[in-house]
Amino acid sequence: MSALPGAQLGAQLDAPPDAADADSPPGAPEQLELKVFARLYGEPMLRLPQDLYIPPDALEVILDAFEGPLDVLLYLIRRQNFDIFDIPMAEVTRQYLAYIDEIRSRNLELAAEYLLMAALLISIKSRMLLPVKKADSGEEVEDPRAELARRLIEYERIKLGAEEIDRLPQLGRDFLAANVWIEQAATTRLPSVDANDLRSAWADILRRARLVQHHRITREELSVREYMTIVLRRLQDRRFAEFDELFDTARGVPVVVVTFIALLELARESLIEITQAEAFAPIYVRLAYRPS
Repeated sequence: MSALPGAQLGAQLDAPPDAADADSPPGAPEQLELKVFARLYGEPMLRLPQDLYIPPDALEVILDAFEGPLDVLLYLIRRQNFDIFDIPMAEVTRQYLAYIDEIRSRNLELAAEYLLMAALLISIKSRMLLPVKKADSGEEVEDPRAELARRLIEYERIKLGAEEIDRLPQLGRDFLAANVWIEQAATTRLPSVDANDLRSAWADILRRARLVQHHRITREELSVREYMTIVLRRLQDRRFAEFDELFDTARGVPVVVVTFIALLELARESLIEITQAEAFAPIYVRLAYRPS
């Protein structure tokens, strides 16, 4: 099976001369080395087309790219080591206007901010040519270049900061993210629990527990006769006692209730007297008889 002629030509062009001499059998005629100017769709071009036309402005190399009028002014000032607080406006304005004319000559669109800065430079230059007049208050008149110097210093600070940030390693430009697939099952690491969250959860559990808490009623053996005896003993050595003093509120509601029933029973049996001097006056309790 014979190879195509085009394939043989491509192999001869791609192969180095030494390899071609080594593969050729002894006594074979020498092959000429052809110069390849370019490759179009993988096919070598052995000569340039006769109707090839390259316009003069097809390729343009711009060494200094500026991001705005302040960038141009800062470049002109730093390149010539001018003092930013004492800018020679005549020379800087001349160079700036020359840069504007160069842009216009190349048929490039000129932004309005460049023209505005040119007008500002001409205005500052004109104000510096006028005689300086002192203000009515006696203070010195501000230098017309002060505002421009402040803007240039602020712009340079921001530009240097942006360059520092750009020098930091960036994902996709300086390094790539490594993705590693681990077949074995990794241990799941749960997030740590904050102490405040744990305390809130415990308080919520206690609140719900109080809602379903069972109320247990226990029966306490209290004797009315016993408390009747206790009331009589308290009244033996006293002519009278206030009604409130006969109740022991510290022992709870059941004891208070039994004490009140005991007082009613003693009053029913005429063993005690419950008296009151007038309406809304204190209530007193005393024995209905005087023991001998």
